[in-house]
Amino acid sequence: MSSLPRVRFLDRSTPPHILTLVLLAGLSALSMNVFLPSLPNMTAYFNTNYALMQLSVSAYLGLTGFLQLMIGPVSDRYGRRPVILVAIAIFLLATLGCLLATSVETFLFFRMLQTAIATGLVLSRAIVRDIVPANRAASMIGYVTMGMSLVPMIAPAIGGYLDDLFGWQANFSILLVVGVIVAVVIWFDLGETNRNRATSFTAQMRDYPELFTSRRFWGYCLTATFASGAFFAFLGGAPFVATNFFGLNASSLGLYFGIVSLGYMGGNFLSGRFSVYVGINRMILYGSTVTLVGVSASLVLLLAGATHPLSFFGFMLFVGLGNGMVLPNSNAGMLSVRPQLAGSAAGLGGAIMLGGGASLAAVTGALLTPESGPFPLLYVMVATAVASLLATAWIIHVARMAGPLDVEELD
Repeated sequence: MSSLPRVRFLDRSTPPHILTLVLLAGLSALSMNVFLPSLPNMTAYFNTNYALMQLSVSAYLGLTGFLQLMIGPVSDRYGRRPVILVAIAIFLLATLGCLLATSVETFLFFRMLQTAIATGLVLSRAIVRDIVPANRAASMIGYVTMGMSLVPMIAPAIGGYLDDLFGWQANFSILLVVGVIVAVVIWFDLGETNRNRATSFTAQMRDYPELFTSRRFWGYCLTATFASGAFFAFLGGAPFVATNFFGLNASSLGLYFGIVSLGYMGGNFLSGRFSVYVGINRMILYGSTVTLVGVSASLVLLLAGATHPLSFFGFMLFVGLGNGMVLPNSNAGMLSVRPQLAGSAAGLGGAIMLGGGASLAAVTGALLTPESGPFPLLYVMVATAVASLLATAWIIHVARMAGPLDVEELD
């Protein structure tokens, strides 16, 4: 960023501080992760079944994916800052509604409104692409998500202990307080970074099909979708497996959830450190391979009769590590196919990724029974890891045929 003005924290006239982008993306992660250990207790509190309660994960992901289709184009047209500020305001009101809910239907309604905060995750990537070029974007996204990954690493542990001490509502109180803090930082530090706004939605839509017809865009998009699919399946099924197969309580589950986040932080560090030198395609290849090896090793151990929680949760370290290598680089690839449509690309790619994740989380939740053990979950995770590796092979093939991504033309 040497060609950019010097960054000054809480000064909207300079590019946003990386801490601001971490907080913006991290609030989205916090909303997803902090209450996961509470799902079994929330099921009992609302006197419902786990499949319905699990919609707070799978339906949340699905609606987030749909919302991202609009976030990108709207921010390309009207700017990043106003869209983010409106989204945070909606999130704060929705969080208050979740906190005060007395029925599962009311809770799920406000939980769906919380999806507005997905704006932060989408536009933090688009903002990075607004201010730095492609390879630097992969590196900077890696550092942003590395900082963000501290949230899901510690949030489930904190959420589990808060649930044991004060009940599930404490998790949403934390979301409300952190949301207010992030809103204040955004107001003072985040100026507008979109300097190439679409003149109209009609003009924007004329360029939009170029994303759909790009082989390279779809390669990066599908790689990210399948790689993250293993993680989203884990989110949907791990609380059930932990409670019914390993007999873990909420606080213990929160600690084990930190393992995958620790791996994700490590993968993001590797992306931030090496993507500029190694190249985004090779980093994606290495990350997809790591994910497949980790999930396969866990499956083999459990099939052999292992019963300790680490035989399952321990190998999720590699799922996090692989995702941390794949996602920053595949996202940078998606956003660089058509830089002036960075917001639209982030939204479309995120919608597809989260739509796939929601489907996998829902399918995994439906497949798991007290008698099945963790095996349906692991089979789904292995299948998505294989698919990610195949999509990576497609990206490499297209790159060999069409040339490097730095060429600004679509393949």
